[in-house]
Amino acid sequence: MNRREFIRNATGISGAVIAPAIAGSLEARAAAPTTRVAFVKTRDRVAGAARAIDLLALDRLDGKDVFVKPNLNSADKAPGSTHPDTLTALMRKLVAMGAGTLTIGDRSGMGETRDVMEKTQVFRIAKEFAARVVVFDELRAGDWELIELPDSHWQRGFALPRVVRRAGGIVQTCCLKTHRYGGHFTLSLKNSVGFAAKRIPGDPHDFMRELHASPHQRRMIAEINAAYRPALVVLDGVEAFVAGGPDNGKRVDAEVVLAGTDRIAIDAVGVALLRHFGTTPEVSRGQIFEQEQIARAVELGLGVRGPGGIELVTGDRDSADYARRIRAILDGVPGG
Repeated sequence: MNRREFIRNATGISGAVIAPAIAGSLEARAAAPTTRVAFVKTRDRVAGAARAIDLLALDRLDGKDVFVKPNLNSADKAPGSTHPDTLTALMRKLVAMGAGTLTIGDRSGMGETRDVMEKTQVFRIAKEFAARVVVFDELRAGDWELIELPDSHWQRGFALPRVVRRAGGIVQTCCLKTHRYGGHFTLSLKNSVGFAAKRIPGDPHDFMRELHASPHQRRMIAEINAAYRPALVVLDGVEAFVAGGPDNGKRVDAEVVLAGTDRIAIDAVGVALLRHFGTTPEVSRGQIFEQEQIARAVELGLGVRGPGGIELVTGDRDSADYARRIRAILDGVPGG
């Protein structure tokens, strides 16, 4: 990926109605995009995150301000939430890549966001890197932008913070886990739900109640992702929940860190990893690209259209051997 592509991916889609951007994405589907996913076998989050980002060979950020979105749904230990070591390693790498002002922000779903940030050391980490912290729950009505996606499953759209939409680059780090409340799995696409408002001050509508009560929940998750395009995604799969989640569940040592710029590709590889360790019936069923979160994201033109568009990039023999097994599951090879 060259500098122009990096900046294009980093920039939020402008405007309250994003029909033109989506239409353009749908037209681009005919090009059958391909993407690289860095795959690092490791038990060391710090070294693994740095190595995965290095494998992507991204261009420098040249002073661009960067918004960092962790997984802070709750204050539970990783993979219930982003591990402080992972967030620190990511921030350090962004500085080394020449990032300008760094901002960390999120909205928790299982706990008060400020309290969750305190317990997961976000404020300490932000201070280390002179970063700003945005607690989405504390934003004013004018700080939110309503997004109305054509043919959406949202009744009246959804809202994202203006600070996110205006960021020079958006980077997120997610976990590897299942989701027992209807999402089925919570990887990079699901992590974007933390960007969306639960309520806008002065408006009684509860967007998250709407989401969780809808039979279209997984499609609605994908639709939130149409409102922005990440410059980088880092998935910490050193530990994973293969059942339960998102706060706690059946834990396994998955020993992997992924990095990429395509959320569909990251999630497809993540689902293959969950299947490798034995997971829930919902996550195990059918072809990976038939999973509703992924299938809807493909319809929206948010990334690769199938496993053939994903290149797993490794830098050592252990990672290559591990990736080969996951590749077989991703491709739907019997016994993979």
